[in-house]
Amino acid sequence: MREAYSYRADAGVPEFADDKPLIVFDGECVFCSAWVQFVLRHDKAERYRFLAAQSPLGEALYRHYGLDGRDYETNILIEDGHAHFKSRGTIRMVEALGFPWSLVGVLRLLPRGLADRLYEFVARNRFRIAGRRATCFVPSPDQRRRFLG
Repeated sequence: MREAYSYRADAGVPEFADDKPLIVFDGECVFCSAWVQFVLRHDKAERYRFLAAQSPLGEALYRHYGLDGRDYETNILIEDGHAHFKSRGTIRMVEALGFPWSLVGVLRLLPRGLADRLYEFVARNRFRIAGRRATCFVPSPDQRRRFLG
């Protein structure tokens, strides 16, 4: 695991507001965009900010964490300067939405390898499951303030 806030020392990563958890997602993926819409609906405390992976900052963060910037097979949750990926990142995202979503934390009992394989299966097949958008997800004017990039 990288040191907290390691991206701040990376000249390739533009400065950004990191005072709230940030979800970096594939903005061209219908499944991923639906996920963001789900979080927006249920994040009553407005805990999260969002960033499309296709944005310059999103691409820089993918490079910083050694991820493929052409194939966004994982969302990134950046929380308290630490990046969380795949199943663990998703579980953390859902848990923080409060009850009843916090019950998803029971999935931490699954071995990480198994949970990540399930996550990877969905990620690899997300376009077959839900399709691809012609353009990146565009938030409504009311949601726009919660998006970076």
